[in-house]
Amino acid sequence: MTQTLNAIQYYEFIFRSSGEGILIADERMLRHLNPAAAAMLGSTPESFIGKTIREAFKGNHALLNLFEREGSQQLDVRLPRRRLAEGAAETLDTGERIVLLRDITEQRDLDTRRDTLIAAIVHDLKNPISAINGFADLIERYEGNPEKQAHFLKRIQQTTTKLQNVIRPLVDLAWIEAGMPLRHVPIRLDAAIKQAVDNVRPLAREHEVSIATSLQTPLPVVMGDPERLEIVIENMLQNAILYSHAQHPVAIHAWGDEAELYCSVADQGIGIHDDEIESIFDRMYRSEDEQLQDIPGHGLGLTVARTIIRRHGGDMWASSNYGEGTVVTFLLPVVQL
Repeated sequence: MTQTLNAIQYYEFIFRSSGEGILIADERMLRHLNPAAAAMLGSTPESFIGKTIREAFKGNHALLNLFEREGSQQLDVRLPRRRLAEGAAETLDTGERIVLLRDITEQRDLDTRRDTLIAAIVHDLKNPISAINGFADLIERYEGNPEKQAHFLKRIQQTTTKLQNVIRPLVDLAWIEAGMPLRHVPIRLDAAIKQAVDNVRPLAREHEVSIATSLQTPLPVVMGDPERLEIVIENMLQNAILYSHAQHPVAIHAWGDEAELYCSVADQGIGIHDDEIESIFDRMYRSEDEQLQDIPGHGLGLTVARTIIRRHGGDMWASSNYGEGTVVTFLLPVVQL
């Protein structure tokens, strides 16, 4: 008897605490519904129990099909608040029909972003590769004209740089996901900041954006990987330049104290809506703002940057006034030598 009670309590606990939705119906009446299922459906268990399936889920055709069709079934179920669940149904030996719901909204969103990213990368790789082939043919055609050849060589170099800009974030992301180790050496960020600024000057000139640098002298020492921290700063600068208005400066500022070092990059560009501030660090995130659709990029730069900073024991965040600009800042712990 005690063992039976313990088993009942055990299964009741699993039923109540499961993160997946569990619904059980008998003779077309909903008999049991756990809190996770009720939350997915936007209400409480009490508002569903005792109703017929058609009363409880009127208008939700996928959920009705899971209960009313015979045998094993698997269907996607639309949930309130534009969410999506993967539903699976089975008939128990008791004749009851059990339906399991697993919220897959974030996974489907990530899959969609991935597919969009792949399509964009294929497009962004195809055009430069075709251009390089074309310029190579022209160099061969103008074999006796060094001036023309020099012109097309320069175009090949410029196009190669564009290719590198497409490929590098993917390499950085692969490096991060592979869990590759960081170098930890005592450094001041002056050199990394100056190198990153030099690296993005061609992009800044192309977009008619100037870069203003303000560094505390001396900057505190941090333990870090110089190459990876340079990538962080370069990604921040590239992002600021791309989203800036022409003739408006981008400013990079670094300062610190005995405990923490801070580095911020500020632009006077389009800005970010409040509800998107945290999303800009999500992998493959692209804003739906119409003003931003023509801005190049694949939504990886700030994801890579924040991940690297957090692997250094720091953090990164953003603040913005829509229509006025954005500031992206990171901090790193200071070491005392």
